[in-house]
Amino acid sequence: MERARLESARPLARRPLVTLLTAAALAASGLTALTSAARAADADLARNGGFESALDGWTCTAGTTVTSPVHSGATALKATPAGPDNARCAQTVSVKPDSQYTLSGYVQGTYVYLGASGTGTTDVSTWAQSAPDWQQLTTTFRTGPSTTKVTIYTHGWYGTGAYHADDISLTGPGGETGQPPAAPGGLKTGSVTSSAVALSWSPVPGATGYAVYRDGTRVSTVTGTSTTVSGLTPSTAYSFQVTAVNDAGESARSATVTATTAQRPDDGGGSSGLPAHALVGYLHASFANGSGYTRLADVPDSWDVIDLAFGEPTSVTSGDIRFERCPVAECPNVESDAEFKAAIKAKQAAGKKVLISIGGQNGQVQLTSTAARDKFVSSVSAIIDEYGLDGLDIDFEGHSLSLNADDTDFKNPKTPVIVNLISAVKTLKAKYGDDFVLTMAPETFFVQLGYQYYGTGKWGGQDPRAGAYLPVIHALRDDLTLLHVQDYNSGSIMGLDNQYHSMGGADFHIAMTDMLLTGFPVAGDANNVFPPLRPDQVAIGMPASTQAGNGHVSSAEANKALNCLTKKTDCGSYATHGTWPDLRGLMTWSINWDRYSNWEFQKNFDAYFG
Repeated sequence: MERARLESARPLARRPLVTLLTAAALAASGLTALTSAARAADADLARNGGFESALDGWTCTAGTTVTSPVHSGATALKATPAGPDNARCAQTVSVKPDSQYTLSGYVQGTYVYLGASGTGTTDVSTWAQSAPDWQQLTTTFRTGPSTTKVTIYTHGWYGTGAYHADDISLTGPGGETGQPPAAPGGLKTGSVTSSAVALSWSPVPGATGYAVYRDGTRVSTVTGTSTTVSGLTPSTAYSFQVTAVNDAGESARSATVTATTAQRPDDGGGSSGLPAHALVGYLHASFANGSGYTRLADVPDSWDVIDLAFGEPTSVTSGDIRFERCPVAECPNVESDAEFKAAIKAKQAAGKKVLISIGGQNGQVQLTSTAARDKFVSSVSAIIDEYGLDGLDIDFEGHSLSLNADDTDFKNPKTPVIVNLISAVKTLKAKYGDDFVLTMAPETFFVQLGYQYYGTGKWGGQDPRAGAYLPVIHALRDDLTLLHVQDYNSGSIMGLDNQYHSMGGADFHIAMTDMLLTGFPVAGDANNVFPPLRPDQVAIGMPASTQAGNGHVSSAEANKALNCLTKKTDCGSYATHGTWPDLRGLMTWSINWDRYSNWEFQKNFDAYFG
């Protein structure tokens, strides 16, 4: 905290000198007080200082607006420092050179800072060590002889809790901001799919960016004159507008264009024939453990998707995937290959989907080269063809996926293991067509953790695996049948309420699933949002029993999670951002462990969805 003490000491030591200099300057000019004209020239230059328009005007590494507590108005800022991030929110303001300014704001929390940088003289900050209730912070500065822009900011301190800020103002003479740009023209739609609409418009002179609105709500900000709005619902009409923005503000909205998303193929759910609510499970097909071996023909009809675990590579970077069935020495009751293949056909005839799951805890897969990518495609195709399977489950864990230091945009990945995996899966999808079932089972570390951390981070030093599944999910979202994140064997994860959630109850599953269905800013960047998935693309991953994995919940807690997400009842303290009756269902590790536990997981699913 020594740095904090030094920061607070500087403004206090300056004030007598500033007062003397100001008085001397006034005396030299023959003035003893500010004129009424000078006072009239002063204005509050901070944009959205009360956070009544969400975070409009502010750039925050982590933060959201809340309705309580507030100092005035309806909302205030809440931001939570985490790891190397002090939860800084800032905006750049146009000012006049060689002019006096007062920066003020109300804060709550432990170690909350308010400051200004780029002043052209001496940058200033003030702070509150402890503010259990709203406390006003105020500091002053004078701009340099050529300063036309100043950045004002607030932030917390590393390792401390959340802070709140409200009613931030910068008072002084306004700078030359120019005029907001004109409204964009030429807005039109391009390609339209079941979940996305492409937009383009004409450039506007003087614009530094463009804001995109969907049904009246701002959904993104871009620098170019085109974008694709994704995460949409099939067979649904949407309206779109854009505005042009620069330092002076935002233009009026453009004319409105409308588009209706396409209908999904197959059953209208993009799910290749899955029922409205599906039960997904992993079958130990290549190994035995304490749960015992379960023959495929003995899997009850309740299971709609059966993932054969696991296909594994001959080496980490070979891309050569092999599926070896459990040997008789390890699984005395294992069926023959002919019986196994006959059981697959019987399941498919009953409307079930049987997939090969690649990876698992021990199957590290890193497609570091195009040769490995191509070998992955050919070897996975060989497995699918030999057994007549319906598709692929990607269960990459451990160190299979990580991001290079310069890979910071999940929408445009650069890292070879990411790019090659996306390319390989797209090739498989194109080969097998619309009936190809694609599922993924990432851990929370690779998905929801991306709300706080993405790769090595702005300052480096973070785990490069953080959020590393996000570019894969995003690039394949139109091909994705199901995402069932493993809500188990997980550390505490921050939800959209900026609180940490831990395994063991309904709350964890509610918070983690809400993030997938609502979307979230990646690494706290409000301009880089991971779009929501459709509810029919999402199932909740749970362990079948206490032996199956850490984070097992009782049937009652599983039902509370389902009630909250599909009916908005039994929600507890976490407030979801919607209600999703079309949530696809549940996934479990594993079918074998559920059999060991007298089919408790399956029986509860059957009773719930009836």
